[in-house]
Amino acid sequence: MLRAPSSFRIEDLAFLGNTRSAALIRPDGTINWACLPAFDSPPVFTSLLGTEEHGLWRVGPAVYDGTPPPAADRREYVGDTLVLRQEWDTTTGTVAVTDFMPAPTTSGAADPRIIRIVEGVSGVVRVASVFRPRADYGASVPRIQRTNYGGAPLLSATSDTDTFWLQSPQHTVNRDGICRADFAVHAGQRVALTLTWKPANRPVPIAPDATAELEATVKFWDQWAASCTYHGPNRSAVIRSAITLKAMCHPNGGVVAAPTTSLPERIGGERNWDYRYVWLRDSALTIATLLRLGHLDEARNWRTWLTDTLEPERLQPIYRLNGDTNLDEQVLTHLPGYEGSQPVRTGNGAADQLQLDVFGSLADTLLLAEDSGLPPSSQIDGLLLALVDQVARRWREPDEGIWEIRGPAQHFTYSKVMCWVAVDRTLRLLEQRPATAPAVLTRLAHLREEIHTDVCTRGVDAERGVFTQYYGGWSLDASLLLIPLVGFLPPDDKRVIRTIEAVQHDLTEHGLVLRYSTREAASGNVDGLCGQEGAFLACSFWLVQSLVALDRHAEARDLFDRLLDLRSELGLLAEEYDPRVRRQLGNYPQGFSHWALADAAVVA
Repeated sequence: MLRAPSSFRIEDLAFLGNTRSAALIRPDGTINWACLPAFDSPPVFTSLLGTEEHGLWRVGPAVYDGTPPPAADRREYVGDTLVLRQEWDTTTGTVAVTDFMPAPTTSGAADPRIIRIVEGVSGVVRVASVFRPRADYGASVPRIQRTNYGGAPLLSATSDTDTFWLQSPQHTVNRDGICRADFAVHAGQRVALTLTWKPANRPVPIAPDATAELEATVKFWDQWAASCTYHGPNRSAVIRSAITLKAMCHPNGGVVAAPTTSLPERIGGERNWDYRYVWLRDSALTIATLLRLGHLDEARNWRTWLTDTLEPERLQPIYRLNGDTNLDEQVLTHLPGYEGSQPVRTGNGAADQLQLDVFGSLADTLLLAEDSGLPPSSQIDGLLLALVDQVARRWREPDEGIWEIRGPAQHFTYSKVMCWVAVDRTLRLLEQRPATAPAVLTRLAHLREEIHTDVCTRGVDAERGVFTQYYGGWSLDASLLLIPLVGFLPPDDKRVIRTIEAVQHDLTEHGLVLRYSTREAASGNVDGLCGQEGAFLACSFWLVQSLVALDRHAEARDLFDRLLDLRSELGLLAEEYDPRVRRQLGNYPQGFSHWALADAAVVA
């Protein structure tokens, strides 16, 4: 009989990353999600979205006879790093497990690995490693073999083109592909367990010096965090968010939206999506936040990724990390989903959508990158001109918008605003280029004014004096909070003030902001989906910034402090929060939430 994993909430999970791949760890020491060698690789452990049979790796105090493993008594990241330390107090002593993925500088482009160091703190503690690797998103058991290499026990799990090598104390292996090692750890003793991915045709990996890797990884993250230029009262929260964002910035320049798929936006609902890809919008907003915090290297890599990847005439909103455009959406029917939330998806059909706001996000961050110190680039200039040509050709079209709806396309107001941003930022950048032809500047200025007039004419409900979700509509949308923040209108404009106040009063649940209403049963949800969702955390942070823009600082600070309290004990945020059941929802950790937190923290 299958036993479901212990019922830990999404926010109970710890996040490990090395900027190329990621893993999640429950408080009981179980890794229930790990994608190696890349963020979008099939996971070797998939019990996050299923049962124990779908793969896990637990290291912690030994338990027997089906007894649930205990949660750690203490857990924290070591300083400003992604090195996790968990401690258990048992009847015979205290044991700690330190988990990490070696930092980029220690491994470079070498084989990605997860290192787990067991340390006796006091007494003697029996520890167990339960290793259940699985392939094909938990659908099959790989070929598991035991051997010795250099006199040390070694275990391999091979499927198709991948082999996972476990260098650790000797594990037994049963017919179900469950591997287990039991060993005693005395006070002061350390035992290292290392899981390394390699292509199946490559030789056995060299065993790493776990202590040296740990020291180098701590140094890498501490030094990176120390270079953050923000030193305000919210520094610790900003640093944790910045580290989380950095971990999702691949060295090739691509930035993933989140390291998971199909964590639900409503428990038991259908709003479950694969976020392990590069959203142009999300990546631009992440890079913009890192730039504002003084980090330029990620922006430099991102600009290179853009020029290597994008074809403006065939722009799509989502790409794979390697630039591939095929993200065919599939349903994994063998997985029951997180707490029974189905379907579980891979790929993302939104890649085929038109999302006009993407043009503005790209242009805004590319201008900010240059203003922040990156050198001018003729390639970037050419890219921007090609992108704004597409805006000129397509801005009058309906699109699926920032929320990538699955219903009919609309003339979303925010999409049009961001078309204006695309033209405005391109014009401002080209004005710094003496060689730009005056006719080009004149053409862009006219286009900018045309879009602005259109939005102010068609995107406002004249009766209420508020901006609406789409032209001719009545509903609100939280993205409208960004109108003053992107400079489309000043914050003292009456339409802006009324829109902010309308969102605050009519588009909130328990004081937290929804993206848009999902309760319009008479006409159906605008997104074409069934059911509702939680409050979108980034939107609540946008409200913080909007309130600051209106000089309502006390309200902004109260809301910001409340939002900080919603973070996990490790400072992490998912995409959404359900205030009724008081838990985080959606993919985790979510880049959108963390860059919005950092931006709000700077002004709150």
